[in-house]
Amino acid sequence: MESSSERLLTPGEVAALFRVDPKTVTRWAAAGRISSIRTPGGHRRFRESEVHALLRGEEVLTADRPSGDSPRV
Repeated sequence: MESSSERLLTPGEVAALFRVDPKTVTRWAAAGRISSIRTPGGHRRFRESEVHALLRGEEVLTADRPSGDSPRV
């Protein structure tokens, strides 16, 4: 069960952590390399715990990506 208190990051915040452009983060999400949540207004948000796991080099499985595929972030 997901924690409703987990912090959600904007594409700009994720981009700053990875030192890439926010559009790159949006492309990663569209390609299934990182999972995102859509707000009621259609904006993407990213789970802080998943972003930090990717930064640490851990594989994060999403429903959109089979377990054999690794994120290419």
